[in-house]
Amino acid sequence: MTAADATIEAVATTDRLLIAVDFDGTLSPLVDEPMSARMTPGARAVLGDLVTLPRTVVALVSGRSLGHLREIAEHTDDSVIWLAGSHGVQFWVPGVGVESATDDDADLALRDQLQDEVSRRAAGTTGVWIEPKEYGFGVHTRTADAETARAVREIADELVAAEAPGWRRRTGHDILEFSFRHEGKDSAVAHLRERVGATAVLFAGDDVTDEDALRSLGPGDLGIRVGGGETAATLRVDDIDAFVTVLEDIARLRRAHTD
Repeated sequence: MTAADATIEAVATTDRLLIAVDFDGTLSPLVDEPMSARMTPGARAVLGDLVTLPRTVVALVSGRSLGHLREIAEHTDDSVIWLAGSHGVQFWVPGVGVESATDDDADLALRDQLQDEVSRRAAGTTGVWIEPKEYGFGVHTRTADAETARAVREIADELVAAEAPGWRRRTGHDILEFSFRHEGKDSAVAHLRERVGATAVLFAGDDVTDEDALRSLGPGDLGIRVGGGETAATLRVDDIDAFVTVLEDIARLRRAHTD
């Protein structure tokens, strides 16, 4: 048995397992139109299998706002899958619904001002989408050429540096985002771990913002990086299909252990 196999088996046989997973690039391919993202059939099937297992909790952890995450995940009111949106500021709890942090009116007003100003300055550019977020905004440049992407990112950086220097700045696959909240996926996973009483956590992601959560994992947990890039993960897989295979192995081992 390899070290990776042993780690997978240890997580699969823990008493209460939390499987917390990023969405874009981890369960769904990255797409040009962000709101068209959907899980692969294999990813949807294995999550549906995992949630039926005893003492097993599944959560989606995303930088997307909660409303957008629910839409792209096709998440219904009767779902048993937990959600952490906006990098762990918003939560959706099965049987309860939305739990969000209370915000200051001044923060919200500045958010609206900066969203509007970046949108105005970026108007007329090709391949750029300014995404309004609950706690800030995102600048998507997936379909923009390199020079346009650089120019719009510079506009956003200069504006936020001048007007909101305390905001948190994050980068990801063809996105630059800013937020007046400083929670990250590490705090989201910690909150979920405590809420569900997990004895071990599996967290998987594909991007820079996922590394906050991967670095926060402890002994007995399993971190998985989907795709390339520097990572703190214990295990790296090539793509979504390979990650689905790992989840299928965990489901098989866990079913045998809990039967």
